[in-house]
Amino acid sequence: MRYYYLLLAIVIYPIFSQAQDTNPLLANDAVSQKKWVDSLYNNMSLQEKIGQLFMIQVFSNQGPQNKAKIVKQIKEQHIGGIIYSNGGPVRQAKLNNELQAASKVPLLVGMDAEWGLSMRLDSTYAFPWNMTLGAIKDNRLVEKTGKHIGEHSKRLGVHFNFAPVVDINTNPKNPIIGNRSFGEDRDNVTEKALAFMKGMQGAGVLANAKHFPGHGDTETDSHKTLPTVDFDRKRIDSVELYPYRKLIKEGLSSVMVAHLNVPSLESRSGFPSSLSKHIVTDILKEKLGFKGLIFTDALTMKGAADYIDKSLDGNATNKVPTGGEIDLMAFLAGNDVMLMSEDPEKGINKFVEAYHKGIITEDRLAHSVKKILQAKYKVGLHNYQPIGINNLHADLNRLRDDILYEELLENAITVAENKAGLLPLRQLETKSIAYVKFGDDDGSVFYNELKKYARVHEVKANSLESLSDKLKHYNTVIIGLHRSNDNPWKSYKFTKQELTWLYETARTNNVILNIFVKPYALLDIDPINNIKSVVVSYQNSDIAQQKSAQIIFGALPAKGRLPVSAGVDFSVGQGDTYTSINRLSYTTPERAGMSSLKLKKVDSIANHAVNEGMTPGIQLLIARKGKVIYNKNFGKHTYDKNAEAVKINDIYDVASLTKILATLPLLMELEEKGIISLDSKLSDLLPEYKSSNKKNVTIKSMLSHYARLKPWIPFYYATLDSVTKRPDPKYYRKSFDPKFSIKVADELYMRNDYQDSIQGIIKDSDLLSRLRYRYSDLPYYILKKYIEEYYDRTLDELTRNHFYESLGANYTMYNPNNRVSNKNIVPTEEDDYYRYQKIHGYVHDMGAAMQGGIGGHAGIFSNANDVAKIMQMYLQKGYYGGKRYLKPETIDKFNFCYYCDENNRRGIGFDKPQLGDAGPTCGCVSMTSFGHSGFTGTYAWADPEEEIVYIFLANRTYPTAGKNLLLKEDIRTNIQEAIYEAIID
Repeated sequence: MRYYYLLLAIVIYPIFSQAQDTNPLLANDAVSQKKWVDSLYNNMSLQEKIGQLFMIQVFSNQGPQNKAKIVKQIKEQHIGGIIYSNGGPVRQAKLNNELQAASKVPLLVGMDAEWGLSMRLDSTYAFPWNMTLGAIKDNRLVEKTGKHIGEHSKRLGVHFNFAPVVDINTNPKNPIIGNRSFGEDRDNVTEKALAFMKGMQGAGVLANAKHFPGHGDTETDSHKTLPTVDFDRKRIDSVELYPYRKLIKEGLSSVMVAHLNVPSLESRSGFPSSLSKHIVTDILKEKLGFKGLIFTDALTMKGAADYIDKSLDGNATNKVPTGGEIDLMAFLAGNDVMLMSEDPEKGINKFVEAYHKGIITEDRLAHSVKKILQAKYKVGLHNYQPIGINNLHADLNRLRDDILYEELLENAITVAENKAGLLPLRQLETKSIAYVKFGDDDGSVFYNELKKYARVHEVKANSLESLSDKLKHYNTVIIGLHRSNDNPWKSYKFTKQELTWLYETARTNNVILNIFVKPYALLDIDPINNIKSVVVSYQNSDIAQQKSAQIIFGALPAKGRLPVSAGVDFSVGQGDTYTSINRLSYTTPERAGMSSLKLKKVDSIANHAVNEGMTPGIQLLIARKGKVIYNKNFGKHTYDKNAEAVKINDIYDVASLTKILATLPLLMELEEKGIISLDSKLSDLLPEYKSSNKKNVTIKSMLSHYARLKPWIPFYYATLDSVTKRPDPKYYRKSFDPKFSIKVADELYMRNDYQDSIQGIIKDSDLLSRLRYRYSDLPYYILKKYIEEYYDRTLDELTRNHFYESLGANYTMYNPNNRVSNKNIVPTEEDDYYRYQKIHGYVHDMGAAMQGGIGGHAGIFSNANDVAKIMQMYLQKGYYGGKRYLKPETIDKFNFCYYCDENNRRGIGFDKPQLGDAGPTCGCVSMTSFGHSGFTGTYAWADPEEEIVYIFLANRTYPTAGKNLLLKEDIRTNIQEAIYEAIID
């Protein structure tokens, strides 16, 4: 007997192995599959066999009565499969387990999940639509999309996904395909569909190419009527059938036949393709050699359900119940699975009747039923396991899905027009940018992302005249068309008013039009001449809005190509490409080699600091490899329960970070130009120092804090009344006076000449008794004087003109109370020793306040995002946003420890990692790293070796400076350590 089975295996195996190339339903263990299929088939009754041919629709969002009806159908009609429609994943999983338990033969489960399970289910993932994928050059990303959708489907017990759509959308007016198509180019559609199919089938879920023989060039919806495809055979063969031919060759599992009127392929007028033996059998099965499963499109659709054969009913105009005739006609045409029959019971009875009459032969029945059983074996139903409910939601909404979604949009977004190379936007100092929102959906994510890069104002108006008047103040206008992203059939067009406003705005401004809809919206724009740049983002998802802004500003490269043409101005395949100009982009940690899970420790430490009263609030940013991967806010502006919560655009007094954000870059410029050198002495810079005890102090020594300078001089103290300890009227006035114009706080103006006194005090101050590392603010008072005298400009003007405006650091400034609402400025202290008021919008440092808020050592206010730009510029060796600010050798010269041998870790201006156990870092950073900290609790650090920028902004001095608990508890360096622990690549 063992010899018999061995011989049988030897005889059968070559037959199946040869057939595997043509029969996509064969499993790897074809012999076992055949035994299972034959065993089941041979033990089925006629009704059970016929029941396998029917797949009924099931909703998981309906009640017990509906479920009871479905269970009854499965048990009594021996239904072979179910196709899930609307509902939710957990409900569907539970229902599926019950329905499978009720079925004698495991059910084949299908779904329409073209862009993911969210096509039908809530709480599941939505990947981009096919039109969006069609814009991507890298087909590996499309294959990955198919794999992810396949993994989701398999996790939910779905065996067949009715995807990909391979219709070639050559008709912009197509009401049902459109965004569901990969585009209008035959080859691109085929490549994308093939990649998608391979990915999905590689995940163990069978693919389905639809809608055969091609639904791409129709102007009606087969759900509502019978559309006509009016091309000749040659055109259909070379275009519509092309993708099927290629996919079949590569192992396509199934095909869905559409309800179409195709006169060149079916001579009977108005005869649906799904019922045509010539189309299903002669063309699909015989000519194309397809051996997989053939599904009808839903037989409840009007394209099929409303068909009436005169020979059956004698009436070609009024629909008459046919008692399963449509089902039978579909089967006799060559279909294997009758999808969503109007009445499965009548259909099955009609099949039984036809079998007994010899209309359906045993061979014909076995042919389809065994194919269905083969498919069931291939997807594992011979070893059926119920769906696990635990972690289901998390498994269907994974971090790696978010990562893939980002990659897809970055590769799809298309710069369709770019006159004079306007994009990516450069020279931000010359740009005054407005954003105007069109459409009926939200565009706030896009607007907020734009504001991360430059000063952008949203302009709203009720009339064209008002809009035009407001836009006179801007030379660059970004118009975003935002329409609903709920599904691919939503309206995508401009309104007539929007088109008028677009034309008029483009006549007088440089317009960047960004449409968050399919490219066909561009068909209505005529003329296009005045519009400088056109960006097609395809969808209005949050990620699409974020990535579009990043591409506009060159933080990301432009890669996409139009998958369809849109009139004479926009051709399929069109797309201007450019590389990144090295601005920070924003993404998930994993895309920069960091772990989101491990970074939760950062959340924990930051929350601990706020909850324990170490600081009222925190802004915290982490960037790696040029990507911001963490940008969060904690706490509030103050401890008041009604205080403002910290927001991304709130600005903090960054205290001594001013040294490396303002004074140092200006000094680097002067050194590059040869105006000064690191060995320049104070007597060379300022004549008054020639007779000073500091005449031989060099820039190198004093910025390395190795020049015997006093750490700090409390200049303000000498201006207080000796008895009351309040501002002495000799030095202060409550209101502005030409001689008292230095505003140090609200209703407090200092005498003008005291600034000269400060410089004199510094010049004449004693040196420390011995040479050693001793941190001092005094060099920055001195250098501020030198720089301002050299340029005859204030540090405020110089930093803005030389750096901040072109960097897009629009939230970085001195004296923010003159420019920003207090709602967006974080207070630093309730001062009870000098100014005797809440310090809000004024610099906390007393010495900087006495310089009108503009100090070389303190005075800058900023947010974490802006500080990161400047630190990233340093990290990129002086280059950012397409502009070289400083030479690489200059950065290296200043980021060098010249006195390490003297146990002094400092660079020139920059702080550096500790040389021993204690110091400013976690001890886990590279020795090439650099940064600074500030008295108010701020910290900025960059590591060239790990390409990390870490920004921590706080107001730990509020309400009183008191003990520095952030320092005592090592909060900032503990976070830094957690950042390095989160590195995974």
